[in-house]
Amino acid sequence: MRIAKKIIKWVLIILAIIILIVGTYAAYYMLSYKRIDDNLSLDIKGDLTTQATLNTDIKVISYNVGFGAYTPDFGFFMDGGDKGRANSKESVENCINGTIALLLEKNPDIIFLQEVDKKATRSYKVDQEKMYLDTLNGYETTYAINYDSPYLIYPFNLPFGSALAGMMVASKYGITSSVRRSLPVETGFSKYFDLDRCYTVNRVNVENGKELLLYCVHLSAYTSDGKIADIQLQRLIDDMKLEYEKGNYIICGGDFNKDLLGNSSEIFGVDGSNYTWAQPIKEEYLTGTGLNLVKPFNEENPVPSCRNADGPYNKDQFVITIDGFIISNNITLKGADVIDTGFEYSDHNPVEMTVMLN
Repeated sequence: MRIAKKIIKWVLIILAIIILIVGTYAAYYMLSYKRIDDNLSLDIKGDLTTQATLNTDIKVISYNVGFGAYTPDFGFFMDGGDKGRANSKESVENCINGTIALLLEKNPDIIFLQEVDKKATRSYKVDQEKMYLDTLNGYETTYAINYDSPYLIYPFNLPFGSALAGMMVASKYGITSSVRRSLPVETGFSKYFDLDRCYTVNRVNVENGKELLLYCVHLSAYTSDGKIADIQLQRLIDDMKLEYEKGNYIICGGDFNKDLLGNSSEIFGVDGSNYTWAQPIKEEYLTGTGLNLVKPFNEENPVPSCRNADGPYNKDQFVITIDGFIISNNITLKGADVIDTGFEYSDHNPVEMTVMLN
């Protein structure tokens, strides 16, 4: 009987310790949650004064670089995979260098980058912004923190950790000002997983006295039903519409976490209707705004811009096009497509377009 009582006593003590540890961590994680202030001015790195010109081709690339983790064998735990961080620091550097090589080869005039880590456990604290700054010569750049998350202890074998992550814009035209604008996020428990969201507004002078506004965006993905991304999209469109009505030019690029084609499952042959982030984008929000959705797509050779990283990349994996652009009516679209990298450096393929200011 005494032995049984001692066993029960120790079991209760161990349970109490576990509950205390779990409770303390939960309190830390929830109390550490914060949102970054709205309308923050961003530093502009570079000294270009070049203005955008009319009737000249402008090449634009948008690329979600996946914080340098998504080699083809990588499966992310939030997508159904088993990994919370990259395979190694060397792997992160190789992936980012791969994206840099592609950008240097393509030599676009404007670059929008998402999921660029500044200091994150998941990417072994590689300063990815610095890697781009050190190699993308001839550009002015801005960088905005998208989210600054506390330490997540899951997956338990190799935790996701903390993440200071953001979005970067690089322009061959001089940027006169840049701000970070906060987007609405869910107010429920899901906010602890999707964290903060924003877009950036970067202003460039045009030779006719107007401005070209460069918007970089990354909408929410890991939400309860996908509706918050619709609200975010509406907020973004309302902002761009006001600028277009002033006579300015609008180019927005990024990861919309919505099906830009509207029927990616049909085109690419794998059903994604159960994914909240894979629902068709609400194009009706653009009606009457003077703005147009640009869908990077080649009907003869359709290439998706994103794979669901529920495991290593394979031909049966769900793929979709969620990366693209929005431009204003005073801009002529000359072409847009997905660059097929085979998801070598990220769970996204970059998307590109060529436009001309009227």
